[in-house]
Amino acid sequence: MSVPVVALVGRPNVGKSTIFNRIINERLSIVEDTPGVTRDRIYSRASWLGREFRLIDTGGIEMSGEKMSVQIKNQAEIAIDEADVIVFITNGQNGVTKEDEDVAKILYRTKKPVILAVNKADNPEQRQNIYDFYALGFGDPNPISGAQGTGLGDLLDEIVKAFPHEDKEEEDKTIKFSFIGRPNVGKSSLVNAILGDQRVIVSDMQGTTRDAIDTKYHDEKLDKDFTMIDTAGIRKRGKVYENTEKYSVLRALSAIDKSDVVCVVLNAEEGIREQDKRVAGYAHNAGKGVIIVVNKWDTLKKDTNTMKDFENQIRIEFQYLSYAPILFTSAIKGQRLDQIPELVARVYGNRDRRIQSSVLNDLLLRATSIAPTPLVNGKRLRIYYMTQVAIQPPTFVVFVNETELLHFSYERFLKNQLRDTFDFEGTPIKILPRKRK
Repeated sequence: MSVPVVALVGRPNVGKSTIFNRIINERLSIVEDTPGVTRDRIYSRASWLGREFRLIDTGGIEMSGEKMSVQIKNQAEIAIDEADVIVFITNGQNGVTKEDEDVAKILYRTKKPVILAVNKADNPEQRQNIYDFYALGFGDPNPISGAQGTGLGDLLDEIVKAFPHEDKEEEDKTIKFSFIGRPNVGKSSLVNAILGDQRVIVSDMQGTTRDAIDTKYHDEKLDKDFTMIDTAGIRKRGKVYENTEKYSVLRALSAIDKSDVVCVVLNAEEGIREQDKRVAGYAHNAGKGVIIVVNKWDTLKKDTNTMKDFENQIRIEFQYLSYAPILFTSAIKGQRLDQIPELVARVYGNRDRRIQSSVLNDLLLRATSIAPTPLVNGKRLRIYYMTQVAIQPPTFVVFVNETELLHFSYERFLKNQLRDTFDFEGTPIKILPRKRK
């Protein structure tokens, strides 16, 4: 199911970043009393009343025509296009300004729900001083204080009420996978090559991710049904082109939400870039199955060590993805494309793997005999038993005497023991300590 997207927009220096940080409960955006500090859109996940959503913090919209102001305006307009709900933030201490009216004119053109928030209403007198903002034409203003946190609960209530209704969908038993990565790594070519490889397309339907097509097809060789989520479409706004590396982030986040398995695509010609690591990190943090696909492998001049050297570099740069299989492909030449659905199906099965508690506790006995539990500040960690509590990804609870005694290094040791014993290739696994009552 698609996660709703909420965009915070407004002129510079109205407190968007402070409100963003309040909602996500961490200092992710830079907060500084200088207009234009937030130049790019920043994304994070948040929740309220059990509803999860993605929050976008944007640069302030200015109409000055200066190059940086134009870029900030373009970023904000694209965030508006991507959003399901828009929160228009103003500054209650300044009253309605010409810049607020300029932002309102942009928002009049959208058919999205717009919620008006009047920030910096820090005391009851200021909260009574919001009536001028009715003139902006977006209904009741919501007085809030990003600095103090007052009024944000009521604002979030309004945001959640404006979310699109959750339609009950028929259970989709297909294996859903996507290709994510920077622009020009060959995602579209991989999609087209796989679909053209003597497979039967069942249906094409417009996905909930804008500009993405979810294609269902049946793989005759594997006798399995797949849904391939294509996130390659990049839209232009008239003559204005988004910086495509930044624009790809929200595409990737939406695709990851819908996928069981994510294929992180690298460009063999260009090597590994910082953006590759960022995008892959989203898939890892979401607990999805991950496959690293090195595309355009045919373009490299190779010797006997080229593949091994590239693989070693991947393992160095993506240490948190040590569990992810690596596949070297060429969409143009058709190299190893048939292995992608096979690997996707295997990783999907590993994400669903369940291990009996009795087998887990036999493993735990062996593990603690190999490496006894550590002493922390003179107190020894005791692990009483382990049980699996979830799949997708496989999640295990270990019951201990004190949760803070389970150091990350011993947790990593237990994960390695699980991987050495069972096939969890391609899927992250989680270990959660719980104190035995």
